[in-house]
Amino acid sequence: MADATKAAGTGVASATGARTVAILADDLIWATRLADAIRAVGATPRIVRRLADLETLVGRASGAGGASDVIVDLTARAYDGVAAVRLASGTGARVVAVGQHDDKDLRGAATEAGASHVFTYRALFEDGPRLLARWLDE
Repeated sequence: MADATKAAGTGVASATGARTVAILADDLIWATRLADAIRAVGATPRIVRRLADLETLVGRASGAGGASDVIVDLTARAYDGVAAVRLASGTGARVVAVGQHDDKDLRGAATEAGASHVFTYRALFEDGPRLLARWLDE
């Protein structure tokens, strides 16, 4: 895990020094799995379920409780996943998206919207901590 204070714009340090990663997911089970993977690499997850809440977190990325690293679940019902990627990446946040392996169009749209990586659910379920640690260390 990279040092949270290593460079501006690479994550927000919390009081414990851990980077804060926003997770936008409206499915409780999947949000919990993502949060567990983020904790496993030493970062602090902040789960939000609405686009407006994500906008608040990335809008205050340089302050306490904000996040400049974001994970977006693309297949949510409560928000448009591609719009969420676009919103977060437009603020300068680093964004990873996650979606179904068989929905290449949606995953491609997320990449075009600004996601640096788009992982399948299976990849993150099987190897989440390693993949996310590598992303956070970039």
